[in-house]
Amino acid sequence: MLTVKTSENHKEGTMALRINDTAPNFQAETTEGPIDFHEWIGESWAVLFSHPKDFTPVCTTELGYMAGLASEFAKRHCKIIGLSVDPVNSHEEWMKDIEETQGNKVNYPIIGDPDLSIAKAYNMLPADEPGTSEGRTPLDNATVRSVFVIAPDKTIKLMLTYPMTTGRNFDEILRVLDSMQLTMKFKVATPVNWKNGEDVIIVPAVSNEEAKGLFPDGWKTIKSYMRMVKQPK
Repeated sequence: MLTVKTSENHKEGTMALRINDTAPNFQAETTEGPIDFHEWIGESWAVLFSHPKDFTPVCTTELGYMAGLASEFAKRHCKIIGLSVDPVNSHEEWMKDIEETQGNKVNYPIIGDPDLSIAKAYNMLPADEPGTSEGRTPLDNATVRSVFVIAPDKTIKLMLTYPMTTGRNFDEILRVLDSMQLTMKFKVATPVNWKNGEDVIIVPAVSNEEAKGLFPDGWKTIKSYMRMVKQPK
């Protein structure tokens, strides 16, 4: 049986999650054994990505691709974990297909959520959704297609939900992770389509006087509110 703990900003009956809310904690079985989610995250970043059903074609490609990216996430001190609305023993069979068809062995845990409690806690299914995973189709769980990026302080920093027919772009998740880690360390923001190593924006809250100390090599002023500077190291 899964146990889900709600935080102060996620009380029973208030199922909406927002950026900077504490990610709901839970205890669950995974393909790598039982976990307490917050303890499992530890001092790392984490990516939780969910699936509506085992043995679904788009999700099979996603799980395999994420296995291939595991080392890139590890470089960024970020753990990855999947979730599918089925029991762990079903996941273990599915993992064989993923390795066979995608060429990557799943090298991260996949959470079992047969009673739907985690999907409900993360607002991917209605709180009053009846029943268990048994007998449900992917269409019944179509909204369990979300990505959550969680910071070491256990707060949610990104949420994305995709339709079942569209495979997720996990290279984009890496790009956003690079941006978030950079902008949490320095007083900058990243512009549209930014990639690691490109120029960034000095946040408007930083005065020109303060910016002189933070960015002694100077910056380019596009508008008074838009100052471009080389990416800090």
